[in-house]
Amino acid sequence: MSAQQSGWVRPTIDYAPVILFFVSFKIWGLKTGIVVMIVASIAAIAIGYLLARRLAWPPVVTAAIVVIFGSLTLIFNDDTFFKMKPTVVEGLFAVTLWGGLLLKRPLLQHMMGQGLKLDPVGWRKLEFRFALFCAGMAVLNEIIWRTQTTDIWADFKLGLIGLTVLFMMTQLPLIKNHMLADDIATERDSAGVDGADGRP
Repeated sequence: MSAQQSGWVRPTIDYAPVILFFVSFKIWGLKTGIVVMIVASIAAIAIGYLLARRLAWPPVVTAAIVVIFGSLTLIFNDDTFFKMKPTVVEGLFAVTLWGGLLLKRPLLQHMMGQGLKLDPVGWRKLEFRFALFCAGMAVLNEIIWRTQTTDIWADFKLGLIGLTVLFMMTQLPLIKNHMLADDIATERDSAGVDGADGRP
């Protein structure tokens, strides 16, 4: 898969099911939104595999939890299961990332290493911050679904995309400070910088 393809495949797999759920929920209600999200999550995984010829574990885990908790909601007619789904997903990712740090095997590097090359310190810092972010989103989801209406919770669920993008933007200084030298040189060359010592 080309770099241009990889730039849009990952966001599509991650965010398209959520967007489709939100639109379907607003038009047809929660149950239809859940069915649409289940189908979209499975389809996104299949499309991602066909294009990349490999399966990344985060979207696969997320899709599995969507299927499980969505099915429980439909079977028992209890939206509590589905509303807890973001808590489970974000909490699981937080625990997994912290576990990787404790075992000195940063998992984030394996997830993003092909498109992002940092030094070991940078990966540890970024993984720790990602784990904190995921934990914070899990707690926030619990607060929202337990205290607010389903409509507000659905808005929050879509808003998670914006919060994630905002979080990533706040990590740009860390990424630039710990980017490997070869990637820094490539980045500067692409910006039209000349000179053997890397200065303009």
